[in-house]
Amino acid sequence: MATFEEAAKANKGKMLFTYSDIKDGIQSRLAEFMGLTEEHLPVMRAITPANMKKFQSDIKPADHTVDTITKFVDDVIAGKVSAHLKSEDIPETNDGSVYKVVGKSFDAIVKDSSKDVFVKFYAPWCGHCKKLAPIWEELGEAYKGESDVVIADFDATANEADGVEVRGFPTLIFYPKGNKSGITYEGERDLDSFKKWIEENKTPKTEDL
Repeated sequence: MATFEEAAKANKGKMLFTYSDIKDGIQSRLAEFMGLTEEHLPVMRAITPANMKKFQSDIKPADHTVDTITKFVDDVIAGKVSAHLKSEDIPETNDGSVYKVVGKSFDAIVKDSSKDVFVKFYAPWCGHCKKLAPIWEELGEAYKGESDVVIADFDATANEADGVEVRGFPTLIFYPKGNKSGITYEGERDLDSFKKWIEENKTPKTEDL
């Protein structure tokens, strides 16, 4: 802690230094936002306000010096450190009607250029998400026979993906084969509307061209 305080003085004006537990009030909310649980502690992370990206030092806090903390700060500011993305473990089985995507599997599934992927970004506590869940399951069942169309969901409170900023729940984004930057769905949230929209926006098969 003494080293951290010394580094804060050495880097004054470059980055705000603070420390927190993860148990009470705003501390627990901060920990959830940063993707931290008790098993991660102690750890040193940084966050940049422009894009809310989070970064983690690979050096254990007890092994840090003022110089290594300063280098970490400078590298974060210079964009030399990759963002630290929280993720659940990849499910051992994924054979339901809706494919569960986590942070670690996002690129492999959603960015797969051979598939159109429709993703529901949700929060487990969100009432609108709970209402949508059975409809999303029906949608997944409707497209289970189409190998190149994937209906997926992504718990955005426990997982993050590079380039994805979820500002409300649920957020529905369609990632067709030729546009992996994604198209946000803003229509009605019923089964028929979803199916109609997918049929209008999915990638035509070769034989249909």
